[in-house]
Amino acid sequence: MTESLADFYQAALQRYNDGEAAETLIPVFKEICDRGGRKNAAAWSSLAWLYMLVDKPEKAVKAAQKGVKADSRAPQARINLALALLDSGEKGVRKHIEVAQESMSLSTELRDDVLENIKDGLERKPDWDSLKRVQKWLFE
Repeated sequence: MTESLADFYQAALQRYNDGEAAETLIPVFKEICDRGGRKNAAAWSSLAWLYMLVDKPEKAVKAAQKGVKADSRAPQARINLALALLDSGEKGVRKHIEVAQESMSLSTELRDDVLENIKDGLERKPDWDSLKRVQKWLFE
């Protein structure tokens, strides 16, 4: 029986939530992105997040850009792109933060998800200064 791409993604996400290392999950999420094409915003955003956790901001920028292109309204995709841009020293961060803030203002659930993701990121990478900056911009 073949696993659907959505099931494959959910299984990979569960592995992440269970604490599996980003290094081992990058190839899994890369495969999901490759199989899903340009339309899977969540997978591209997840891949960008993993790249940032292992200090590969240039790769994170490319993955995050694909996530935003797939769904320009997704706040986490915008936040991941802003983080990747910050981590790689590139410009253009403000626009993505503003779009994320606007989307989050429309949904408490989206806001809570973003807050949970920030908390997770700081637990996994406590010295992630750009994530701390984004957290201040979004929640203070």
